[in-house]
Amino acid sequence: MMIDVHCHLTLQFTDRNIPKFDDVDAVIKRAEKANVAAIINCGTSHEDNLKSLEIAKKYSIVKAALGCYPTYAETLDEEEFDRQLDFIKNNAKNIIAISEVGLDYKDPKTNKEKQKKYFQKIIELSEKIKKPLILHSRKAELDVVDMVESSSNKRIVMHCCEARKHIIKRIFDNGFFMSIPCTLVRMEHFQNIVKEYGLNQILTETDAPFLSPFKDRTNEPSFVIETIKKIAELTNKPKEEVEGIIYKNYQKLFK
Repeated sequence: MMIDVHCHLTLQFTDRNIPKFDDVDAVIKRAEKANVAAIINCGTSHEDNLKSLEIAKKYSIVKAALGCYPTYAETLDEEEFDRQLDFIKNNAKNIIAISEVGLDYKDPKTNKEKQKKYFQKIIELSEKIKKPLILHSRKAELDVVDMVESSSNKRIVMHCCEARKHIIKRIFDNGFFMSIPCTLVRMEHFQNIVKEYGLNQILTETDAPFLSPFKDRTNEPSFVIETIKKIAELTNKPKEEVEGIIYKNYQKLFK
């Protein structure tokens, strides 16, 4: 019973030219065949959120998460941003989490204060509708952790977090969860996290179509098995035991 807590089956970035899956139905069928129990499809824009709701209605394996990707949010005026938050609020009963949201400081020209203002509104929304947050934190890990530490919402997942060791420690000390991508198979950063902190706050993700474990193949939810196998190797546990622990973590956080 494997879990993919962060995936983009319906990716509709409005500010970036990103390739999309040619056949989503086939991707989901392969995931079902591989014994993936749940795929959390994370919205990045209003258009993407609409598609996330649609695909979750079509497939029981897919769970919708609605969000507003930080660099996309930054392009919106406050009135439009608030409308998008209202849409998420009005669909609270149809979603499992709020995502993809957070902060992104990769572009040195980014408006950090605007992003933080909008992110604070998202945190407050999560408190009101009582939904977990799955968080993006590229080059902004410290600010993200600082902001969610003071929130009453403790159901936090740090998605594909490449923070420094002292921030990683704060994440685990706060009881937050970390979702590990398929690039675990070759990245010492994530391998060291698994070895140091164990599995009690670990989840698995693909971030598909990105971060494939294979250099020549587009990532997809069925590839989460590669993460499970590597975690089993790192922890000297049977693959089935690793699957069971991570599935229980998923149930604890999202149900």
